[in-house]
Amino acid sequence: MGSASTQALAATTKALDAASGVDLETARELFAAARIVGDSPQLSGALADPAAAPAARTRVVSDVFGPTFGRTTVSILTTAVGQRWSNAGQLIDGIEELAVRAAAISAPGVDVEGELFRVSRTIAENPELELALGSRLGDESAKGSLIETLLRGRASAATTLIVSSLVQQPRERRVRELVSHAMDLVAGQRDSIVATVITARPLSAAQTERLSAVLTRRYGKRVGLNSVIDPSVVGGLRVQIADDVIDASVAARLTELRERLAG
Repeated sequence: MGSASTQALAATTKALDAASGVDLETARELFAAARIVGDSPQLSGALADPAAAPAARTRVVSDVFGPTFGRTTVSILTTAVGQRWSNAGQLIDGIEELAVRAAAISAPGVDVEGELFRVSRTIAENPELELALGSRLGDESAKGSLIETLLRGRASAATTLIVSSLVQQPRERRVRELVSHAMDLVAGQRDSIVATVITARPLSAAQTERLSAVLTRRYGKRVGLNSVIDPSVVGGLRVQIADDVIDASVAARLTELRERLAG
């Protein structure tokens, strides 16, 4: 995002955190707002127009969303359009990010990060599913319904809403990237980070607890662990947190040894 949009998003996220009554319906309405604004170049242009007075932009929000959306949602959208965004596309991205964060707020006791990770893995392991969700030719509402069907009984309402909403408005973005970004947003909203742990065999509960404690001390935040089983690591483990990789696998040590022997 541009610097203006970064500042605008920070201000609006602060308003979201301070808002009362943020629930799943708030998240649903924010996702709907992102779709409505994204589908109308005229509306998105009016709401992101830096030449228009903030009061004029907020009146548009009141006129368009006031009659059907809840007070909390309208208040958050009013704060959003009152900021200066680098362009209309980044305003839409910002509203969508607020929707993901609102969904996380609505489900405080749910492992939304872990559920999103599992959804991402499912998509990665099923090329036909990824193609169906990412196709430009498919009906967007049908994609949302497909996700709702796939996740029924397998994921929380918050996770289902996030994924089904994102696939309906990909805006040239890959589905897996959308889900992974949402996972990071949820973790950030909860002041935690997500680590992907790759091992040859599943870790025991005690090993998982020890690893989480070590990583939490290292990064100064709660670390959620998402496990991937990959026999090619042979033994040990590989941990990835954003761009930071800790490779303590046997495969890595063997590769290092071969390189040394090769001179």
